Amino acid sequence: MQVSIKWLKDYIDFTETPEELADKLTMAGIPVENVLDPGEGLEKVITGRIEKLEKHPDADKLQICTINVGQTEPIIIVTGAANVAEGQIVPVAMIGAKLPTGVKISKGKLRGVMSYGMLCSASELKLDLEKLPETQKTGIYILPEDIEPGIHVKDILGLNDSILEFELTANRGDCFSVWGLVREVAVLTGNVPKWPVISVKEDAAEKSADLIDIRIEAQDLCSRFSSRVIKNVKIGPSPEWMQQRLDGAGIRAVNNVVDVTNFVMIELGQPMHAYDYDHITGRTLAARHAVIGEELHTLDDSSRLAQADMLVIADAKRVAGLAGVMGGLATEVTEATTTVVLEAASFNGASVRRTSRACGLHSEASGRFERGVDIVNTPRALDRAVQLLQEMGACTVCQGIVDVYPNPKQSVKVCFSPDQINRRLGTLIPVATMIDILQKLEFVVDNSKEVFEVLVPSWRNDVTCMEDLSEEIARIYGFENITSTRPSGNVMQGCQSKKQNFVDRLKSILSGLGMNEAISFSFTNPSMFDKLNIAADSELRQAVPIMNPLTDEYTLLRTTLLSSVFENVMRNLSRKNDDIQLFEIAPVFAAQALPVTEQLIETWKLAGAITGRRQVVGWNQDNSAVDFYDAKGIVEELLTQLSVSRYTVEVGEHYAMHPGKTAVFKKGREVLAMVGEVHPQVLDALSISKKTYIFELDVEVLMKYAAESVHYQALPKYPAISRDLAMLVADDISAGDIEKIIMKNAGNLLVDLRLFDLYNGEQIEKGQKSLAFSLQFQSNTKTLTDAEVDPYYNAVLKKLEDTFSAKLRS
Repeated sequence: MQVSIKWLKDYIDFTETPEELADKLTMAGIPVENVLDPGEGLEKVITGRIEKLEKHPDADKLQICTINVGQTEPIIIVTGAANVAEGQIVPVAMIGAKLPTGVKISKGKLRGVMSYGMLCSASELKLDLEKLPETQKTGIYILPEDIEPGIHVKDILGLNDSILEFELTANRGDCFSVWGLVREVAVLTGNVPKWPVISVKEDAAEKSADLIDIRIEAQDLCSRFSSRVIKNVKIGPSPEWMQQRLDGAGIRAVNNVVDVTNFVMIELGQPMHAYDYDHITGRTLAARHAVIGEELHTLDDSSRLAQADMLVIADAKRVAGLAGVMGGLATEVTEATTTVVLEAASFNGASVRRTSRACGLHSEASGRFERGVDIVNTPRALDRAVQLLQEMGACTVCQGIVDVYPNPKQSVKVCFSPDQINRRLGTLIPVATMIDILQKLEFVVDNSKEVFEVLVPSWRNDVTCMEDLSEEIARIYGFENITSTRPSGNVMQGCQSKKQNFVDRLKSILSGLGMNEAISFSFTNPSMFDKLNIAADSELRQAVPIMNPLTDEYTLLRTTLLSSVFENVMRNLSRKNDDIQLFEIAPVFAAQALPVTEQLIETWKLAGAITGRRQVVGWNQDNSAVDFYDAKGIVEELLTQLSVSRYTVEVGEHYAMHPGKTAVFKKGREVLAMVGEVHPQVLDALSISKKTYIFELDVEVLMKYAAESVHYQALPKYPAISRDLAMLVADDISAGDIEKIIMKNAGNLLVDLRLFDLYNGEQIEKGQKSLAFSLQFQSNTKTLTDAEVDPYYNAVLKKLEDTFSAKLRS
């Protein structure tokens, strides 16, 4: 939003400089971002009359001009322009001038003749060339002949102004208008606004209601729809003063009808639109929901297909405009237009914002509707527009306004007590001061009771409660007048939760193992369920759909962290990063029921994947690839550092892992982790050509069994006794089952148990294998003897023979 100081002064007098006014407005919560000078660089450019014109004696294309610039003596300027003549008034850049183009003017000699300035073209003055006739776009800019020499060009061109560029907050929709800003200036300066008297002479015999039918078919998106009809319209340029005001607001002049609608929009904050009456089919305009797929041909000569949630203005046959965003090309006002329908309405801000974004269109009108307009203002805006056109002699006005207003807005009343305001602000503002501030802001205050009642003006849609009133009082009273105090209350130190600390611990451990952390969006593609071999009846397929997905590719909340891990693996492989060791710790989501009616269930998971070489290639390293035991080792080391012990490892099954190459870590009946090689079908579906190994853990289960504190004990003073146990067992017996038997029968003196050999070859009977374990016995109180260890060793051996028919191998 930008507006010129001249426009503000049309309605209120003030002595503050533009910079001083900008400071006052900013301190009052109406922030001014910049104060611009539209005539910057023209300070030393004045008007001059060419008194004499001579050819340069030494150059065919140069001319010597004797210029009267309003000083005692004329000056000499040498120019190469061909369009100058004696008697013309031209802009003259005097010595020392620095033009908007950056050119510095100094005296100089051209082919032996001294030149004391420069004649300026329109482009050198930074004028808008599109507004100029073709004859003025090139060569020296010629001014009207009745202008006296020696006058500043800024005054002639209407550039002796300042532009305030506002950075308004979204809640102050009322300040997106000159009148709204004038109200603020009046309060801050103490001056009284000079509002124009709006009066309309309805000089046409026809009634507007007989010519146009206005309807609201979407009352949820349009709360008021008003129009006037004007006839005998004469399309032409708007007055110079109006063009200058619009230019100061950053709006290009088009013609008198369009310029008036833009002028009223900036002046009153009410967007308007003009329709060519003769091109409205059925003499009807209706605010309705768009029909999916119907074509919208807007004023920018672009065609778009409508979406169901859009609000459009349509005649009896087609769409005549996108409500609140842009009008339609078919009903555009042109030079052939003779009858115009002026529309002013109040549209739902959220609907306008959605339409604007969907179509990629943002306009001055849409910006105001998005922030909220004064619904009471539509008849006044129509009257102001036709008044301006009448004053130009550009139309006759039909009788009456067609106004559809099904649910009139109720006045907003807010109650407060002065003590409430002072307690909230931490001030001692007198009651009389509070009332004075509110009344200056045009709030109606009833202070006849202990609790005051305030009637909020219709244009202040942002004021709905006592807190809003306290802000109004504070900003006008002056934030600089409110003493700064420290907040009181119990101070609590921020800290991480127990789970957050545990997650950080997991990340530290895995990073220490050489893995890289990945961070992904919590979204997934429905196709990932099939790619990961997830069963059709699995709960993992009951994913929560996202109402407003970032992209069409990721439309569901993930139910398994492996989907994100695999996507990161594929992304790395596609970029020739073949050696991957990554993990992610993040939540997955499940709904208690679909569609979602209750809070989602959020579960934190840890998942990782490894593939490629085990080590970085080097002269002293081999080129071996990672395998199942690397992934299993990562999980084992993680559990070790978390002090999770006495767990078992068994053959398991997992939807994304290779059958027979999957291990499950259990603590009692709870699953700590799943580790395995990725199923070949999953690899094919994901276009991964290398063997990949994954692991998946539940963070909350890990947290349950991880030691919260570590207890240290002294190193044992007494030596240990080691016994090796090598035996033959059937191929289908797992080492884990044997370890369970050993640990259960070896007594309390067993401190370590390791599998150190597995053999399955020609020297062993088919269907059997050889397993060799190392058992270490130790006491903290004495040195053990063979006699003390033998009973445990023999008990273990006998139990293995009885349970698995194991045979001791010599």
